[in-house]
Amino acid sequence: MNTGTSSAGPRHPRHPRRLWQIEAAWALTLAAVSAEVLVWVLGVFVVAPTGLDELTEHAGRSGAITQLALSGGVLAVFVAGWLAVAAQMRAGRGWARVVLTVVGAAFLLFRVADFGMDGADPVWWGVVNALPDLLAAAAVVPMYLPEARAHFPARARRAA
Repeated sequence: MNTGTSSAGPRHPRHPRRLWQIEAAWALTLAAVSAEVLVWVLGVFVVAPTGLDELTEHAGRSGAITQLALSGGVLAVFVAGWLAVAAQMRAGRGWARVVLTVVGAAFLLFRVADFGMDGADPVWWGVVNALPDLLAAAAVVPMYLPEARAHFPARARRAA
């Protein structure tokens, strides 16, 4: 029985309090997604030589615009899927935690393997470019803290 005087406060059945670890993972995922979109926009339109400039040189203005529209569409689908999986993790789906873990680890491994491969970019651009990968990997950590285990019930506990 909850009288509303506990330190956790009253809980509404449709909106139970989420653990701070899960909220931290969600916030880091939102930051990673935002950073991914920012990096794409900067790479296409701001950081010289821009993706638009390079594509225009190789495929002409029309081809460049078509290619960037396709690239932006793929990014939109990727980001939507990433957010959908993160929302499932936030809802307590263990499979989503596993997917985000694999994706976060893959991003980090690709970033580490890519360090130093393109020496033409300024150092600040390398740091900004790495930010989404680092945030995605960091989002995994709070999901595996001991207190977060209760948010992802095991199948055996569900059946009981």
